[in-house]
Amino acid sequence: MSHDNTCKYLAERYPQSFVRWLLNTDSENITVLKTELSTEPLRTDSLTLVQISNQILHLEFQTLPYSNPPLPIRMLEYKGRLLRAYSRFTIVQVVIFLESINSELVFDERYEDENTNHRYQVIRLWEQDPAPLLANPDLLPLAALAASDNPNALLGQVAQRVATIEETEKRKEISACTFILAGLRFPQQLVSQLMSEEIMRESVTYQYILQQGLQQGLQQGMQQGMQQGMQQGELAMLRRLLVSRFGGFSPQLEQQMQRLSISQLEELGAAAFEFNSVADLAAWLQAIEQQ
Repeated sequence: MSHDNTCKYLAERYPQSFVRWLLNTDSENITVLKTELSTEPLRTDSLTLVQISNQILHLEFQTLPYSNPPLPIRMLEYKGRLLRAYSRFTIVQVVIFLESINSELVFDERYEDENTNHRYQVIRLWEQDPAPLLANPDLLPLAALAASDNPNALLGQVAQRVATIEETEKRKEISACTFILAGLRFPQQLVSQLMSEEIMRESVTYQYILQQGLQQGLQQGMQQGMQQGMQQGELAMLRRLLVSRFGGFSPQLEQQMQRLSISQLEELGAAAFEFNSVADLAAWLQAIEQQ
């Protein structure tokens, strides 16, 4: 389970808490909607739709700002499809970036061209006050990524709050989600020390993660030969693009690129058009490796 899908899981499990945090409103009349907006090439796996009275809250969780098509275009197209499906509702779109990264893309809050100006809300989690997140057990996994002058102390606070959740199954669930998301910011050893590994392993959420990993391993064994060929083709095209733009790059960056998956290579291909130098390429690859 990826980091953005962990957030999707939380949002669909505890929609009231996300509505209270993001819209500053309390409502019992909240419904999580299906995300069958339509067809490819838009992916809707990390999209969450919540109906609150006469509003639709569209949540999009992003670990990194790179995507193909670019996020502003996706948000514009989502808005059009949402208006067709829910024309009587006010559509509120919120993008939540999870991982602190030095990229101007995380500050994009609209799509704009000569005739179109579409805005949406962007939340950079590392800039958020942790207090509202710490105060709500449902949002504790996000609190570990919030603003802090002492991140290790913040993670300790989160672990303490998780331990006080009285309902056993919920404590296991929140612990597992915290373990996953905290890995974006902290070394795994530190997270393991503070979070109860026994509780985490017993949680349904964590078992699901392990099951997904096993299934992916089996599929990779069957498809490895085909994927290797596709990966090398993507890498060759990307290498030509970067060489034409920057004249070349170091063997170290070449090795980092060779470790990318096909989907990551596709994301890099989209992001490369916005790079101004080889340093931008190096920063992008470093961010991917830190996931």
